[in-house]
Amino acid sequence: MRILGIDPGLATIGIGIVQADSVHRIIPVEWLTIETKAGVPTPERLREIHDDLSALLDDVQPDCAVVERLFFETNVQTAMGVAEARGVILLTLAEHGIEVLEPTPLQLKSAITGDGRADKRQMQDMLMRMLNLTAVPTPDDAADALALAVYGALSKEMINV
Repeated sequence: MRILGIDPGLATIGIGIVQADSVHRIIPVEWLTIETKAGVPTPERLREIHDDLSALLDDVQPDCAVVERLFFETNVQTAMGVAEARGVILLTLAEHGIEVLEPTPLQLKSAITGDGRADKRQMQDMLMRMLNLTAVPTPDDAADALALAVYGALSKEMINV
């Protein structure tokens, strides 16, 4: 099963892809980002996210996707942009007929580290161990997306898709 993890954002969207034969055999395929430029009108940035993600989906052909749920942020402006981008991401996945799982940050951290309050470093360390990586995936958005893809491989909901 090929699983796509997506860490939503307006400026930077993290993408992580794993191949999972079982919960015990998860292989990292790729991690990258889709980026939009600041100063460009939001509708154009959202269209760019749609077009770039759509092309990626055509190329990668994932069996399912995992998109992190938003949590409350103190910066309302940032939260709104992320929410808009997340909507476009979900729409694009739906257009391609891809099943989606939407964990909260707490669910993600609990699944990867066993601790819902794990910090970024704990998440990165566990991700490296689980995927037999020699270095932390960069940038952070792509590493977060890779963790989401692993979450999908570990999730009973995705195994039965």
